[in-house]
Parts: sequence; C-alpha cells; structure tokens
Amino acid sequence: MDLLQWPVVGRIFGWRHARRLFQLPALALALIMIWDGLTGPAFAPKNLVTTLGWIHLRGLLAVVLLGAGNFFCFACPLVLVRDFARKFWTPRLNWPRPLRTKWLSIGLFALVLFVYEAFHLWASPPLTAWLILAYFAGVVVIDALFKHATFCKFICPIGQFNFVASTLSPLEVQVREPAVCSGCATKDCIRGRRGEDDVVVQRGCELALFQPVKVGNLDCTFCLDCVHACPHDNVGIRSRVPAEELLIDSVRSGIGRLARRPDLSALAILFTFGALMNAFGMVSPIYTLERGLAAVTGVNSSTGIFALIFTLVVIVEPVVLLGLAAAVARGWGGLRASLPGIATRYSYALVPFGFGLWLAHYGFHLLTGLYTIVPLVQNAAQQYAGSAVLGPPRWNWVGVPVRFVQPIQFGFVVLGFLASLFLLREFAEEDAGPKWLRAFAPWAAVCLVLFGSGIWLILQPMDMRGTFLE
Repeated sequence: MDLLQWPVVGRIFGWRHARRLFQLPALALALIMIWDGLTGPAFAPKNLVTTLGWIHLRGLLAVVLLGAGNFFCFACPLVLVRDFARKFWTPRLNWPRPLRTKWLSIGLFALVLFVYEAFHLWASPPLTAWLILAYFAGVVVIDALFKHATFCKFICPIGQFNFVASTLSPLEVQVREPAVCSGCATKDCIRGRRGEDDVVVQRGCELALFQPVKVGNLDCTFCLDCVHACPHDNVGIRSRVPAEELLIDSVRSGIGRLARRPDLSALAILFTFGALMNAFGMVSPIYTLERGLAAVTGVNSSTGIFALIFTLVVIVEPVVLLGLAAAVARGWGGLRASLPGIATRYSYALVPFGFGLWLAHYGFHLLTGLYTIVPLVQNAAQQYAGSAVLGPPRWNWVGVPVRFVQPIQFGFVVLGFLASLFLLREFAEEDAGPKWLRAFAPWAAVCLVLFGSGIWLILQPMDMRGTFLE
C-alpha cells in the first residue's frame, strides 16, 4: 500500500505545498495556546495551553504515531518559523562532528521529563507557554547558524520521541522501485533538485537520509522533501511491518548500524524507562515514597527528592537490569559480544513495551479528558469576545469514565509486552542459535519486570490532571 497513490489523500500529500497546509493551522494553534498561557486563566483546567498541550495533543501524538507515522513532525510549526527566518538569514556552519550523535538530545529529553514533573508544568499555564516559546527560539537560533535540519536531527526532544515511537508505525517513506534509484545519476532525493544557475528549487533530505539505503523511520520527519525532489516519482509513503526495522542491523543511511550506536540505544532506554517514570509521577504511591526518602535522607527539598527518584528509575534501574541481563545472556547463552554491545543490541527490543505504556498513559488522559475541549473553547470565546457567543462553558463535560478506559490501557501494555518478547526471541535465535532460550530468558525476565510495573501503574489511582476532577 502506498498512501501517495490513494485518490484523495495521495493528491493532498503529494502536493508540493502540502506541508504548509498543515503547518499554518498548527502555528496558529501554537500562538493561541501561548497567548492564553501567558494572559489567560491561571487555573490549568481552564487554560488552553495546559489542557490542549498536556491532554489532547500528547494523546493525539501517540495515536497518530501508532496508526500512521511521524505526521506530527510533518506538520511541525517550528520548521515553518525556521524556514521563514532563513529567508533573511542563511546558515553558514556545519554542526560540529563530535555533536552529531543523540547524546545532547537525550539530555534535553530527560530534562523535559524531569522539569515537567518537578515543576508541575501540567498545572502552570505560564511555564508551559514559555516552554513552547523556548522550542521556537531554539529552532530559530540553531538553524539560523547551522545548515540542514540540525535542530530536528540532533536537538529536538519531541522529535527524538517521535523517531523512536515511529519505529512501531505501519507507514514509512521509502523507495518504490530500487532499480530506478540504481540508474539515477542526479541523486536529487538527497542533493535537492536544481534549476537554472544551479539554484536549488526543491531541497532534498535535510536529515541526511539517502533514500536507496534508508531503512525505517528513525530520523525521518516525514517532510516529504525527497518525494518532491525525486525526478522519477519513485518515493512513496508505503506500508510495512511495524517494528520490523528494529530487527535490521544493516548499515542504514544517516545512522549506520543500530548495534554500533550506543547513543540510539540510550535513547531507546530513556524512551522505555521514561514511560515508567512519567506514569509513576502521576500515581499516589510516589507521594509515600517521597515522604519515606525525605525521612531517610534528611532532604527537605521536594525537587531534590524527585531528582533522586528520577535518577533511580531512569538511570540506575536500566543500568542494573540491562547489565544483569547482558551478563547472564553472555555467560549462559554463549553470546560473544561485549556486555555493552549485548545491552545495546537488545535494548531496542524494549521499545514496543515502552510505546505501549506511553499509549496507555497518554490515552488515559486523552480519553478521560476528551470532552474538556468544548468548555475550553467556550470559555476562550467568552473571555476574548466579551460575551458567551458559543454558550456558557459546560465545565461538567469531562470525558470517558475510567472503567471504560482501563481495559484499553491493559490492551496497549499487553500488546507492547508481547511485541518486545517477539523481538527479543528473534535477537536470541540469531545470536545464540540452538541455545537461543538461554540468551532469551534473562531479557524476557527484564521484560516481565517492566510488564509487571506497567500493570501495577495502571491499577493505581492516577491524577486527573487538567480537568475539574483532579
């Protein structure tokens, strides 16, 4: 299946200016959210930036990533602002080679996860608005100085989340006929299409993904520049087996081999254990743990105590679990690679579980707060128009009852767990042959620990953030 060959959808996404068609409304929405965050109600459930940002848009992000692919990056308003700024300022520099990894973006991703909970961004419209403004400022400054899509590839925390999650997506931007690429002399998909005086009239891939040797969705923003640049109409948005790319360890354009990318492995680990931490921060047992740690350590700062818990869950726990699993798999299963090499390779198999937990968590808030969009818009219209043009806000409109949402959460976590087990078995069979069960068992044990933690989290009362039920 090729999305670009569908009668209506294909014509829309195949249009050269299709991205602008989606970016302009996204930019307008972002500006409205920022304005309401800075000038609107201080109470988070009544403010557009906190409720839309932390409930509706996060939930929709996860659903779109699962059902289609990285179309949120496709519609990203940050790139629209960046492109506008570049009309007045041309970047001259190349991103420093030592920084062409994911380590900086991993640190920023972890920082956003930490700040979100430690400083209660979900309850602070001004802080949330300033965070969005920081994203806009970051992309303008970075991409005004450095060529290509530096911010997207090496810095943006949201983009890194999308890249990892989109490995589970059923669609991929890929070549239709490899033989056509073999006979192509211009390589416009990566270089860009040029007109008179060698002027680029259509840019190629700014993320350095050469289509003939591109594998999967990692680092792909679905910008479709390669689609429009290809002179042979040989690039489409095609269906594929979700998560299959995590099993492929061949050299891929712009990335190399996954087994030799500890930074990408660390990103996958943060994606997985960050899902546990983000969910744990919203259930009542964390408050008991914080009081206990404060009594033991003597630390009176709530931020300091949370920093300790965050470090234990996001750093210490994965190091211990993955280190033990790698050691057992090497000793008992006869794997020949080094312990870091084994941990790097097998960590990618945990991504489906991580995504399942993100879906369960984001889905909970999206569904239980689904109808809040109605009173929010009514209230905003009343506030800025001066009258109840859309009627009085119906604040009693909240969302789907928890008893109907919980089975969906269980479904996402179970499916993620089973998919991770399947990938682990594939890795073990390839690496250990007849002894695959010995290599598989310790990693399956890690997966069981994560699965048990995920189910336990779902069963806990979760904060109804962003609604009047919180």
